[in-house]
Parts: sequence; C-alpha cells; structure tokens
Amino acid sequence: MKVRKIVVFLITLLFLSSVGSFAFAAKSDWPQQLRFPSGPPGGTWFALGGAISDMWTKNVIQVGSGSGGGTSNIVNIARGQADLGLSVTSALGAAVKGIDPFKEPVKGVSLFANLYRQYTYFIMRKDYAEAQGVKSVKDIVEKKLPIRFATLKPGTSSEMAIRGIFERGYGVTWDDMKKWGASIQFASYSDGADLLADNHLDCFAFQVGRISPVIMDIESRVDVVLLPVDEEARSAMSEVYGTTTFNIEAGLYKGAQEPVPTVGDYTCIVVRDTLPEDLVYELAKALWENKESLAEAFADIKELNPKEAITEGVPAHPGSIKFWSEVK
Repeated sequence: MKVRKIVVFLITLLFLSSVGSFAFAAKSDWPQQLRFPSGPPGGTWFALGGAISDMWTKNVIQVGSGSGGGTSNIVNIARGQADLGLSVTSALGAAVKGIDPFKEPVKGVSLFANLYRQYTYFIMRKDYAEAQGVKSVKDIVEKKLPIRFATLKPGTSSEMAIRGIFERGYGVTWDDMKKWGASIQFASYSDGADLLADNHLDCFAFQVGRISPVIMDIESRVDVVLLPVDEEARSAMSEVYGTTTFNIEAGLYKGAQEPVPTVGDYTCIVVRDTLPEDLVYELAKALWENKESLAEAFADIKELNPKEAITEGVPAHPGSIKFWSEVK
C-alpha cells in the first residue's frame, strides 16, 4: 500500500512538473526563466521585486528575484547577468549617454515601465530662507551663499540627481560651492532630518515619493520651505537625464502653500533589449492586470498608469511600447 502511494505521488509530481515546464516554455524563443535583481535586502525595492517576481512566475514565466541596486542593475543587464531590474529613469538616461556614475555609454538596456513618481525636494529652514532672501534653488547659486547643505550619500540616485541639478542646471560643482564657503555633507534621511531640525544644516535635498514621512517629521520640528527648481535647470535635467517636471501640490506640506515645480523622476523597471517582444508585452500586461493586488502591499504602485509608463528621452523596449500604447 505504501509503495502504491509513493508511485502515485511520484506520478503526480512528474505531471505537475511537465505542466509547469509547458507553461513556462510557451514560446520556443523565450528563455526558461528570467533574472530580476531589485534592491538592497530589507529595503522597499527588495520586497517589491520579490512580489513582482512571484506575480510574473504565476502568470507568465519563471522569474527569480534577488538583491541589487539602481546603478548595478543596469550594468548587470548590459553584461547579460540579469534580464530585468529596478532603477530610476534618470539613471537609465545617464547610462545610455555614459554620464557619471557611468564611465561610458551602456548598451543593451531599455525602459520596461515607470512604476511610480519620485519628487526632488529642496527643504530649507524658513528662518534661513527669509534671512537670505531665498525664493528658489537658483538663489543659492546666484548669491553664492555659504550654505550648510546636505544630500544623500554618493552612489544614491538622490545624490546623482541633486548634483546633476547644480552641475547641469546651474553650472556649479560641489567644489565650486565649497570655494565660496558652502559646506556639503552626505547623510541618511534620518540623520539629515535631525541635522536640519537641530540647526546644523540650512538645506537638505533628496528624492522620494509624493508623500514623505521624512518631510512630515522635519515639519513637526522646524518651520521649512520647499524650494522650486527653476525652469532652466529642469529643462537641462530633462535633456541630459530624461527627467520631467512635477509640481509638489499646494498644501500637501506646510512648507508648500502654492504649487512647487521640481525635477520629477520615476522608480522604474529596466529590461534587456534582446528579450523577445512578445515576452516583454506579456510581462507588461501581467503587471498592469495585477496592479491592484500589488498595490495592497505597495501603495505607490497605484500610480502606475499607461500615460506615464514610457518616458520620452530614454529608450524603451518595443514590447513595452506596444502594450502601454494599446491600453492608453
């Protein structure tokens, strides 16, 4: 009797295995599975990558997720060591042009979809802004203020974006700012918030989603203003990195009593160019059809929409272009 049960069990396993293999090899030119690095262990991207991978595995093809980073994911896809990955759109724009932190143009990687918005925030103490007559980021440069300034650490998308705004938009580097007396620091979100609230910083800048607990924490401890990024700087960033313009809504934060234009970016998925068009189409379709279930765990995914899924200025995969244009 035991032998019979074992035989039945083995036959069942073989049947399920064959069904699974058939499902994941529906097209002869599709790979057997895909590699999808996300973000550092313990972070939002790491969890998001795992959830998307599980969804794709159930609906399209076997997908394995693991740790990664916005810059390294692009490099690994280009080297053939990954098939998809999480990043930010500005990093892809920098990669295809060979702009720092990339030493040369990166080939073989394109946009799969923008998932949700990233806003660039310049948070200045209100007392400093009033004393120095600062109305926008441009005033920091034109007045050559000996400002105590901080952003996130080098290697992050925030530092790349903030440095890019000063260099591309206003023509000054960190060293230029130091020469006129400014101090430039690199800190975590929490450390930067503490330094600003404790009056050890005048301005703290970074990228984050539309509603940020970090900014709410800062505003609970000190009066601040959110500075607009001037049009010429936003245009320069768009031309170089493929970013866009977002308005921080009036009243969303105490420091923004009217709409505040700033550099807009996206958390995105990048993809290997050589993946079959029909496979990428099916992956995009599955992502869209499972948006609501993903958003139950990751609220920002609610922002995914066909109109913003593809950004002008960066290359996009033909399969993605086809799907997102059909559902607009």
